[in-house]
Amino acid sequence: METVKKGAKAKMADVNPEKKEGPVATMLEEQTAKIPSDAFLWASVGAMAASLTLKILRKDHAALFVANWAPAFLLFGIYNKLVKQLGHDSED
Repeated sequence: METVKKGAKAKMADVNPEKKEGPVATMLEEQTAKIPSDAFLWASVGAMAASLTLKILRKDHAALFVANWAPAFLLFGIYNKLVKQLGHDSED
């Protein structure tokens, strides 16, 4: 069983030895780097405000649905910041 694990690790090391990003990731990084980081913060705050409004209007299911957008927007903001600091072009 250990030889199988070693073989799998060795195969995975050969897949991307230079640790380069693929064309899709590179394109996404180029596009997301153009968006200001605070846009994601404001989108998150907007989702929270919309969720509160829906809750006040007693549309509970819609309020929960929209409330789930806030953490996603914050994570997109973190990704955006990381791309700007550590993205594929950080070596250039």
